[in-house]
Amino acid sequence: MKTQVAIIGGGPAGLLLAQLLHTRGIESIILERKTRDYVLARIRAGVLEQGLVRLLQEAGCADRLHAEGHVHDGTLISYGDEMFRIDFTDLTGTPVIVYGQTEVTRDLYAARDAAGGLIEFNAENVVIHDADSDRPHVTYSVDGMARRIDCDFVAGCDGFHGVSRKTIPQDVRRDYEKVYPFGWLGILSETPPVNPELIYANSPRGFALCSMRNENLSRYYIQCPTTDRPEDWTDDAFWAELKRRIPADQAETLVTGPSIEKSIAPLRSFVTEPMRWGRLFLCGDAAHIVPPTGAKGLNTAASDVHYLYHALRSYYETGSQDGIDGYSAKALARVWKAERFSWWFSNLMHRFPDHSEFDQKMQLADLAFLRSNRAAQQAMAENYVGLPY
Repeated sequence: MKTQVAIIGGGPAGLLLAQLLHTRGIESIILERKTRDYVLARIRAGVLEQGLVRLLQEAGCADRLHAEGHVHDGTLISYGDEMFRIDFTDLTGTPVIVYGQTEVTRDLYAARDAAGGLIEFNAENVVIHDADSDRPHVTYSVDGMARRIDCDFVAGCDGFHGVSRKTIPQDVRRDYEKVYPFGWLGILSETPPVNPELIYANSPRGFALCSMRNENLSRYYIQCPTTDRPEDWTDDAFWAELKRRIPADQAETLVTGPSIEKSIAPLRSFVTEPMRWGRLFLCGDAAHIVPPTGAKGLNTAASDVHYLYHALRSYYETGSQDGIDGYSAKALARVWKAERFSWWFSNLMHRFPDHSEFDQKMQLADLAFLRSNRAAQQAMAENYVGLPY
């Protein structure tokens, strides 16, 4: 087979890139290691920056988002029983949209189907060849049958454990990583959210987050040791611990119920440089990971897609290589700012095993300053709703 852009990874980043390219008549083939049902079963965050919303609009995939998504004009931060609000709309003029990543992926699959675009599911043994030449190609197998795609460019949207990043030689790339000494235990429940807006909670017992997908589907998290397993926590134990970590008035109104999904996510900050090698480009988790604090993972992948889409569009429409040559530097400049925000917010809200009493006092002072200082709130709000592309 032959195409203009081979896209490795059929998650939201790869699907969005493919659909945007399709709107400009640029052909692509997507390779996905798993099945469609597997991809759609993955539970991920659902806070969307306006930049991502605009990209979905440009891709023609935002109708259901606008009909079913929830506009959030602010978020709540608590420490102990104290709670204050960061008003995004007042501080920046911009809200965020709560709409599950699974639903974004579902909409993008529907658009890909309508466009007649090819997705090869169950693609195994993927190898990217000659990425540093002007004739790259990708080999893989489906059901034991070997296949090959010749292409102009390869977009690596295959996540942290994918093959794309590893294709870049180790003497070319450099990895930067911070592993956090805790994880997030999360549950999904068919219950109304405790509050119409998200609550980020700093507690002496550890961090907690109250979030939602819709009026009858809630997502809750608590900080836990990395040695814990989901089966170590009964639903009753989870709800009891969550109530201890959020303000008493919120705990009193919390509606509990059986969990329909329970998992533990480790936290890490990770960036690889560069994000381009020859005609191979990395997007999203293939190039960087952020802690989930502040919901920057999908949104940062979207900014990569924005830069790569415009680079490829310029190449095919005008013959210019400027966007391609500048892709890595542009993407990384924004990635590192998102990494900084997620790192800062994670340090502000979590209890670390080695925290001294001094560290805890500094954390509380930082929260008190954020509560009382409009400039600090504006800086946080600007980062939360999304820095410009």
